[in-house]
Amino acid sequence: MNQLESGKANLEVFSETLIDLAKKDKSIVVVTSDSRGSGKLVPFGEQLPDQMIEVGIAEQNLVGVAAGLAAAGKKVFAVSPACFLTARSLEQIKNDVCYSDHPVKLIGISAGVSYGALGTTHHSLHDIAALRAINNISIIAPADNFETRESIKLAVEMQHPVYIRFGKRAIEHVHKPDAVFKLGKAIIIREGDDVAFIAAGETVVQSLLAAQLLEQKGVSCRVVSVHTIKPLDGKAVIETAKKCRIMITVEEHLVYGGLGEACAAHLMQAGISLPFKVVGIRDEYTVTGSQLEIFKDYGMTAEKLSESAMQLLAHI
Repeated sequence: MNQLESGKANLEVFSETLIDLAKKDKSIVVVTSDSRGSGKLVPFGEQLPDQMIEVGIAEQNLVGVAAGLAAAGKKVFAVSPACFLTARSLEQIKNDVCYSDHPVKLIGISAGVSYGALGTTHHSLHDIAALRAINNISIIAPADNFETRESIKLAVEMQHPVYIRFGKRAIEHVHKPDAVFKLGKAIIIREGDDVAFIAAGETVVQSLLAAQLLEQKGVSCRVVSVHTIKPLDGKAVIETAKKCRIMITVEEHLVYGGLGEACAAHLMQAGISLPFKVVGIRDEYTVTGSQLEIFKDYGMTAEKLSESAMQLLAHI
């Protein structure tokens, strides 16, 4: 199996990119809920103290303040742990941001199961499902440092609300130098016609590694990074389904209400049927462990994904 080039944690790239942009644009403001440390924003606060506001552990207030600043013309990044940002302040996101159409950039840090052993209270397995159900907000889950950098550059200029979720772990590079990032446009990382892995966020790396394992068994895999979950690139999903024999979606989220169900809905409405599996967190009390230990338990590692693909192929 080929070794992927190592990168930084996406949160580090988020901070570095934002500092570079904010130095050139004084309208960029960061609002945090006692999370500048976990959000890797200590350097931002040190270099640009007049462009950072700390509201303390008060997520609803965080979103309300961010909406007010955006209404006044600021380019606001509201940064807080994803599990709290999209639960405690969901009403404020719905009404103050989305309904009022204030272009707040909501940044969910330590998303999915990044907090590992802290357990269910700190996992954000609901965020995509909850925000997909709200009008007027885009949802982005960057797979690597490239997608992170490009999503932040895009978010600064967006005129409507956006939610971007990041994990904590240093992540491998999955893209080629000529990759192009566009909102709502999936990126095909690897071509193939047997197995299609449709993945988002940090599960893209695991899907790519699974494809390498399957290649050793003579199985051809297409890997698609669906960095924008809303609006979903339905065209890419449908085209991929037409070219491949089976499809597996992979997400660091509950199996309900996320990427897998969104892809299934597109396929059903297009009248396309193929062996299909949603890989994510099961509807149960979540196991405790590191992010990768939890991935293994829920079948989201390269080895487990390759096993799932072989099982599906065996029943065709």
